Parts: sequence; C-alpha cells; structure tokens
Amino acid sequence: MAIVDVIMPKMGESITEGTVLVWRKRPGEHVERDETLLEIGTDKVDSEVPSPAAGVLREILVPEGQTVPVGTVIARIETEVPVAEAPAAPEPAGQQAPLPQEEVSAAATASAPADRGSDGQPASKGTPPRRIGPSGRFYSPLVRSIARAEGISLEELETISGSGSGGRVTKRDLLAYLERRKAEPAVVAEAAPALAPQPIPEPAPSPYSGRVEIIEMDRMRRLIAEHMVRSKQTSPHVTSFAEADVTRLVQWRERHKEAFERREGFRLTYTPLFVEALVEALKEFPYLNASVDGTRILLKRDIHIGVAVAIGQTGLIVPVIKHADSLSLLGLARAIQDLATRARNKQLKPEELEGGTFTLTNVGSLGSLMGTPIINQPQVAILATGQIKKRPVVVETEYGDVIAIRHMMYLSLSYDHRIIDGAMGAAFLSRLVQILESFDVNRQI
Repeated sequence: MAIVDVIMPKMGESITEGTVLVWRKRPGEHVERDETLLEIGTDKVDSEVPSPAAGVLREILVPEGQTVPVGTVIARIETEVPVAEAPAAPEPAGQQAPLPQEEVSAAATASAPADRGSDGQPASKGTPPRRIGPSGRFYSPLVRSIARAEGISLEELETISGSGSGGRVTKRDLLAYLERRKAEPAVVAEAAPALAPQPIPEPAPSPYSGRVEIIEMDRMRRLIAEHMVRSKQTSPHVTSFAEADVTRLVQWRERHKEAFERREGFRLTYTPLFVEALVEALKEFPYLNASVDGTRILLKRDIHIGVAVAIGQTGLIVPVIKHADSLSLLGLARAIQDLATRARNKQLKPEELEGGTFTLTNVGSLGSLMGTPIINQPQVAILATGQIKKRPVVVETEYGDVIAIRHMMYLSLSYDHRIIDGAMGAAFLSRLVQILESFDVNRQI
C-alpha cells in the first residue's frame, strides 16, 4: 500500500490560495484516477479537482469552507501502487512558472507536518507566523508582497475590508484600496491610524416581521456583490439607449440556423453577431476599449470581449474571448459556445476570466427588453442587448413612409463618465446600430 497526497493546486499565476467548496468523496470511498474528487474556489474561478490516483480516500485534512495556501496537503489517498511508481499529481495550468521565493516558503510551511495541540490546531512555537495580523486575520503571501511594495503597514492592512472567505483580504480588495488611496492621498494619509484600529461594529439587523426566510449568500453571490459595489464606487455610470432594426440579421439567421446546427452540433445564436458588430465599432471608438489608471487613460490595442454567462438563476460569470478582432463569425460562434459550456460545467481556467477590455451581456436571451448594466472593472463600458421583438414601425421607402412589421431591439450602453462623455457614448451607439441594420443578408458562414 502507498499513500498519495492530494495538494491544493495552483490555478493560475496570481493565485496563491484556494477554498475547498465541496468534497465529492468521503473517507473510505473508492475513487478512480482523474475522477472528480472535490471542487475548489479562488478569487477568479471555481474548478473541479480530479483525483491524482486510484484508490481509497483515507483522510480529508481540509474541511469544506476552509481556505489554505497553494501546495497544502488537503487529503490522502491509499493506493495499491508502490510509492516509487505512484502517479504524480497532475500539474495545473500555469504551474510551469516558478513561485516567488516567499510563496514557495509559505507553501512549504503549509505542507510540512506540524505539532498539533489538543484542539487540532498547530501548537504555538513563540512568535506567530508573519502571515497572521494582530487580529488573527490571515494574509496570503501575494497580498503581503503587494502591501510591502506599496508601503502598506500591517496595521493599515487591518483596516481594509476583505471579500474573501472569513473576511480575508484578497488581491482584488488590496488593489481596489490602492486605487482609492491614489485618488485621495490626503484623506488616506489622515485616516491611517497610529494605534491598532478599532473593530468596525456590525450594522444592526433590519427589522422584519411575518413569514421571512433568511438565506446566506453563497460564495459566488458574495463575490458578485463585492464586484458590483466596487464598480459603482469606482466609475460614475451613465447609460445611453438606442433602438435597432435587426430584421436583416433575423432573416439571415433563420435562413442558416438549421444547416449550421447540423454541421457544427450547436445552435446559432445572435451573440456572435453582436460581438462581431461590437468589434467593428470598437475599432472606430478606441476610448470604449480602455481602462483608467489614476489620471492616465490606457487605450487597449487588443480587443478581448467578455460575454456574460448566467449560471442557473443566481450566478453569473464572464469568460473572455481573447483577440476577438482576429476571429471570423464562425470562429466567434465556436469560441462563445465553448466558453459558455465550460463555464456552466466549472471547467474554465482562471486566465479565461482575465484581460477583458469590453463586456457584452445579452439580457434579451432571458426575456428582458433592456437593462442598465454595471461596468465590469477595470473596463470603461458594457453593452446590454435586449430581446428582439416584432413591432409595427414607420419605414422610409422610395415611395414614401409606410408602416411595416420589423424586428426591433433596444441597446443599452453603460460607460464611465470619467473619460466617455454623452456625445461619444451616443456616437458609438449610433455606429453600432448602423452596423447591425446594414447586415449583409447574402453572406455565408
């Protein structure tokens, strides 16, 4: 018999810790090699972790809901393969790059055996580890290295609200805090306490009466909530609306959808058509494909389109089509189908959720006429496409105005008023409408 350690994998270059979400197997159960053993969550993505070997799950070392550094042994599998021949745990994507020395030390410390007290926790041996703050709060090696580079003391770190498990400060929390501090340096300097900060009192619970069911937010909902609040605090939002006659686009799709599905194995949706039109408009309006860094505007020469994907009725994830401007319509359709399928099956890689320069959310696919979407930071704009509806409209012809039944759709563009004014937002929307309405009905796919 041999024991194979299951370790917390590194799910991307910037990921230094992970949270055990669900154990799919229990101690004593048999597991096959590459069979899903558990689900883990990071700041960026939830993923399934396959078993590194076939055997019996003998011990779970990290319970559900606990966050540990990358490299920590989280379970042990007993296998009949001799130790010398036991298959090594699969190397996660992005593992080739070496860890910074600080992270290597932290991971090695987490993986090494430790004396434990009667409560099952590591026995104290003098000074507590540096990753623990005065309040007992955990700080990952990455957070501590960023804080040290930016001159943030441990006391100042204690004042930052954390969105991670148990209120831990994540990389995203720290970067958002730095953005606010850069924008208001004087206020931050005055606010930095000389003494240990006092704990912030919890808000009093809202009064309620009658039949009320209390539901705690799950991890995904908490992350979405934090991102939405931070976006509203960062960007002054403006939303402009336009209406497009997409009859030509609808007619083209109806003509090709059956043959397309037989050939490709999935349905031809409107989303790749919208993305293609977006790419063309963004090339003409580069300020909408940008981000803001203090007083600097960063124009992105690459166009990476994020596409919002609903996960059930309570979740949302935004995988990114990299270099969307280099893909054909067929290439866009295949990329969107692949990303959406893997997003719903929790098979996305962290890098597939990073680097977006503009986001599209197709609220029409869910039955909404229009919406006021919230910008996906650090981007400066997001487009919502509404439901396509047949309506009577006035159409100009060479014989005069006539009333005709047309396929109409609302477009909602939310943008960052720090760098995009109403004139530019309206001009971008008008150009997008023009591109959609002039769709070539004779093109092939």
